[in-house]
Amino acid sequence: MGQALGFFKTTMPDSRKADFYLGCLDGSVFIDFNQTSDGNITLCRISFDGYGCCDITDKANPLTTEMSKKLVEEITRDKLDQKKLTSLVKEIIKINQEYIWADTLAEYNLIDS
Repeated sequence: MGQALGFFKTTMPDSRKADFYLGCLDGSVFIDFNQTSDGNITLCRISFDGYGCCDITDKANPLTTEMSKKLVEEITRDKLDQKKLTSLVKEIIKINQEYIWADTLAEYNLIDS
């Protein structure tokens, strides 16, 4: 899976609303997630140092119900399981990569080739 992404829980200002927030790569990337009414997790935005923010709230593809449950479980733990989070985050990015700048995903190693 390449380099360790070093996920950490974070918060954002009220102007950047989401249900869950993760940062990674020493704060170079921030990823915001929403939970739908049926419990599935969607990627609502992802921001990259030097590039800005991709807001895909209105077009995001959700994780499966099973993967959504796993992501919520991992995000709400006191100690984050980096390996599990890496797999889940890369999956949600993969199913939404058409909406995210390809060069940023490659530069920050957020997609597997």
